Amino acid sequence: MPSLAAASPAPAPAPTAKDGWSRLRRDGRSWVGLGVVAVMMLLALAAPLVTRYEPSAIDLRHALEAPSVRHWLGTDAQGRDVWARLVYGARVSLLVGVASQGIALLIGVALGLVAGYRGKWTDDAVMRLADVTLAFPSLLLLIAMAAAFEPSLTVVCVVIGVVGWAGMARLVRGQVLVVRELEYVQAMRALGARDVRILLRHVLPNVVAPVVIAATLGIAGAIMAEAALSFLGLGVQPPTPSWGAMIADGRDLSQLRNAPWTSLAPGLAIGGAVLGFNLLGDALRDALDPRG
Repeated sequence: MPSLAAASPAPAPAPTAKDGWSRLRRDGRSWVGLGVVAVMMLLALAAPLVTRYEPSAIDLRHALEAPSVRHWLGTDAQGRDVWARLVYGARVSLLVGVASQGIALLIGVALGLVAGYRGKWTDDAVMRLADVTLAFPSLLLLIAMAAAFEPSLTVVCVVIGVVGWAGMARLVRGQVLVVRELEYVQAMRALGARDVRILLRHVLPNVVAPVVIAATLGIAGAIMAEAALSFLGLGVQPPTPSWGAMIADGRDLSQLRNAPWTSLAPGLAIGGAVLGFNLLGDALRDALDPRG
């Protein structure tokens, strides 16, 4: 008679990083998202090469000119080339997205690690601060903080990053609560390893995957937030081109009727960029999910 051990099914092998990357390569969303992000980055980096006009050059003789061979996406009310402002505006959106998420990561990951690992009053203090931050509508909090300072690109990056730390901290804290109870972490603590070493070498690597996914999705949110602030006049200031400011410049009813490209082009750019980062983030989430 076969033994019970022989009759029982073998446990499924644990998912590996190779399995995740294999799923990522097979996911069509990852290729679409990566393609959109790559095109946006290439246009931003090669902006002087893909347009012959300066984004802030005013030419009132050709104001509100329709798209043509000379001006691919037409001109705005001040005669500025919409295509030039679009590709140079991509630099602003990418810079704000990456810089603000870097700030959110720096604050959120640090506080989330400490709160989840130390627990007790440290955990309570950090989580209550996060709850207070998340209690306010994000856009209203962004507007209030941006209005308190002189609008600039640096202020926009810092404000969006500071507002976004709370969600990152809660995510990291939840992961740390699980990882700190694992046997090898308990063994390191029993051997007298310093908390900083345990956090950096054994806990942090286990929370990288969800952090990367959250940061990728957060870039899309940061691009939307920057566009909203610039639309309201609290973001990037002229003459620096910004997609949100371009939509605000073309919101006049007569201009929307007679020259819709002035607002349609930056609106589509914002939608495409947000869609690209969201697709890439969703694909990363499914690929790095150990239950996939």
